[in-house]
Amino acid sequence: MQDVRYLTVSALTKYLKNILENDTHLRQIYIKGEISNLTKHSRGHYYFTLKDDKAQIRVTMFANYVMKLNFNPKDGDKVKVLGAMSLYEAGGSYNINCFQMEKDGVGDLFLAYEKLKNELQEKGYFDPSKKKPIPAYPKAIGVVTSPTGAAIRDIIHTIERRYPLAKLILYPALVQGEGAKQSISSQIKKANDDKLVDTLIVGRGGGSIEDLWGFNELEVVLAIYQSEIPVISAVGHETDFTLSDFVSDLRAPTPTAAAELSTPNIIDIYELVNNYRDTLTKVMNSYIQNQSMRLMNLDERLSNASPKSHIIKLKERYENNDYLLKRNYLLQLERKKERLTYLDSKLKSFDISHLIKLKREKLSLLDGSLSRNATYLIEKKNNQFGLLVDALKHLNPLALMDKGYTYTTKDNKRIESVNELSINDTLITRVKDGQIHSVVTKKETLSWKK
Repeated sequence: MQDVRYLTVSALTKYLKNILENDTHLRQIYIKGEISNLTKHSRGHYYFTLKDDKAQIRVTMFANYVMKLNFNPKDGDKVKVLGAMSLYEAGGSYNINCFQMEKDGVGDLFLAYEKLKNELQEKGYFDPSKKKPIPAYPKAIGVVTSPTGAAIRDIIHTIERRYPLAKLILYPALVQGEGAKQSISSQIKKANDDKLVDTLIVGRGGGSIEDLWGFNELEVVLAIYQSEIPVISAVGHETDFTLSDFVSDLRAPTPTAAAELSTPNIIDIYELVNNYRDTLTKVMNSYIQNQSMRLMNLDERLSNASPKSHIIKLKERYENNDYLLKRNYLLQLERKKERLTYLDSKLKSFDISHLIKLKREKLSLLDGSLSRNATYLIEKKNNQFGLLVDALKHLNPLALMDKGYTYTTKDNKRIESVNELSINDTLITRVKDGQIHSVVTKKETLSWKK
């Protein structure tokens, strides 16, 4: 049997590396395509995928070549690249080492992304005033993502660490490839129909623009916009932006950040509870102290208001009033005796017959003055009465009637002008010994005036 020589993996890889890197056709390659999944290393290197509609290849551009670029590349850019083929032995993967790069237009996916973004912007889908607040203390959090990806594991670990009180409900969905948009949108709608969660995280881990494209689809954007549950988007890495990020109520740079934004930190809650407890303790101690002081005051008031204390006070008041009454009685009695003695001495020294004589003389003078005043007043009133009677006679219309004057009325109203009368009006004319009823058959107006 013929012996077979087996190559080691490293030997085969070294052989292939030698072929690729020493082929004259592959040492200087001019190639164009669309940038996807661009990663910028902290040391300045660029790593990205160059692709067209049928294939893709990895590209590495080291910092010394990046520094010579005259533009800032991003996902979706169409570029022209000058480089050489290289094979990485440890990973067994080949790629292009890029020396030069220039722009060659914008990628189709990027153009579609910008077109739909502008349309949704104009329709108000990204309006901040329409975004719903994220609950501060959620009871249940729903997650629309792949059940096997790193995103769900990161979210579970973060929520268990930060806020284990929240229940986590997974709504498994395809997050890339064919059917991703239907899967994501249907799970968002299912979460709203179930009404089991009060916060919804929609997302996945990082990837190329193609990998994340399901979150740029209009069907997914509409599902997030119409969701009654507040939605946190967590699609890709911090530098990745999808239309789902713009329409959601809150955008998180990563799934882990979404879990942090959807939950409070249990350490902060402990601190808040401790602060509340300290405040409550202070308030209760102050309240107890105030009530103790109040109880002491009430006890003192009760002691002062007891029947025994009240009787003692009444007795003291009675004894004091009794003493004052007896003292005042004796004082008044003494004063009355002194007053009686004084009046008795005055009465004995006073001549009552002289007083009677004086009063009679004064009465006689007053009687004479009263008679004179009464006579004068009667005469004065008689004179006034006579003047009033004469004046009344002059004003009496009956006295004028004695001289032939009459008094004519219509409807009990005195007639002063012919203009107040109409033909066939009934009139009453009063004379000194009666009244005459007449009807107007004719009226004339005199040309002279009184």
